[in-house]
Amino acid sequence: MREGSLEAPTRHPLDWENPDFYDEAKLDAEMRRVLDICHGCRRCFNLCDSFPRLFDLVDESANGELDTVASADFKKVVDACTLCDMCFLTKCPYVPPHEFNLDFPHLMLRYRAVEAKKKGIGAADRALAETDRNGKWATLISGAVNWATRRGGPMRGLEEKIAGVDKNAELPKYAAQTLEARAKANPLPRNAAGPGKARKIVLYATCYGDYNDTSIGMAALGVLARNGVETKVLNPHCCGMPKLEQGLIGEVADAARKVAAAFASYIDQGYDIVAPVPSCALMLKFEWPLILPNDESVKKLAAATFDLSEYVVDIAKKEGLAEGMQSIDGGVAFHMSCHSRAQNFGQKGAELLRLIPDADVAVVERCSGHGGAWGYKKGNFETAMKVGKPAMRQLDAVGKKHIVSECPLAGIHIEQGIESLAGDAPKPERVGHPIVLMARAYGLASER
Repeated sequence: MREGSLEAPTRHPLDWENPDFYDEAKLDAEMRRVLDICHGCRRCFNLCDSFPRLFDLVDESANGELDTVASADFKKVVDACTLCDMCFLTKCPYVPPHEFNLDFPHLMLRYRAVEAKKKGIGAADRALAETDRNGKWATLISGAVNWATRRGGPMRGLEEKIAGVDKNAELPKYAAQTLEARAKANPLPRNAAGPGKARKIVLYATCYGDYNDTSIGMAALGVLARNGVETKVLNPHCCGMPKLEQGLIGEVADAARKVAAAFASYIDQGYDIVAPVPSCALMLKFEWPLILPNDESVKKLAAATFDLSEYVVDIAKKEGLAEGMQSIDGGVAFHMSCHSRAQNFGQKGAELLRLIPDADVAVVERCSGHGGAWGYKKGNFETAMKVGKPAMRQLDAVGKKHIVSECPLAGIHIEQGIESLAGDAPKPERVGHPIVLMARAYGLASER
């Protein structure tokens, strides 16, 4: 058997509509096949907590091999997976087209799908994944919600008991007005002579961009308008990443169909679709086509979708950016998030930042440890901080004035971790996305 492959990695569609996908005996056999290969390789020991948990189970078993590990203990491995895809994309030598055909993240997803089908999803976890519903009502009473969910507040102990959200975890704040409403109330004039004047986009607001930090979307709209791009904002439905984490593949497929249908007419009119959150871009571009490989509208959407940083860098390379940017003092520590890396297009966020005059950018390409809603939960938060500590130390050590991650939840988590580090040096200011700094360089306001 050869180790590794010379061909580019490929990914097979998820066979989630096949009854065999949910067959527990067949799942257990595949778990044992894959985990035995992982145990023999151990290349992913430093990625996340799934692999140390697996290796400890094997090393502490009766004969030091996987065959004496109880199947029930595999759940410990599955529960630690954040679906970051880094093992598949950066470490594993046995991904397709290798004959071993390993896709560890999608095997963890299958396990969760089987578990969800058998046992259902708890009420608290189900509620946390309803991001559209939560965002719609939370923006209406954002002051009260932000007070109730603030770290150290009197309500957090109760929230931990009811919802399982660790009381020590910093949570995202909600905006008082959605991005869609802000964009409608404050239309930005487009530079009709700008270098991107032939382009037009629909900004997929996303749950976080619409309901939490609207400064990212407003900055994007401002920068794109300055560069002549015609822009619209739309948030038809959540991309489904929170439900994917829970194994609810059918509900993710429903979301994909709804969003693809909402964007279809715009794509037919020549609009590009741009997502400001890497996880959402990843879903539209890669995960949805694997879940619905025969859906033409999903394929069309995937082909028309760009990550925000990717799109701005593409304008810079092909048409050039509009003049008028000023330098940003103090330098930037840039965290390359896992779901940015998983899009396999290079360090586009860092490239965007270096388009700002005299930009001083230091890049850290390590996992934040957060993993979406996973990192908020009681029992996971301390692990998330442990996994993210190396990235937090590196980002703090470079001594820049600003710290930025394209992944908003990773950015909040990193900021909290840096706050806990020893030392008297001033801590960097967290910025929601590289586009916010570019907007500042253009003299555009984008506060949330």
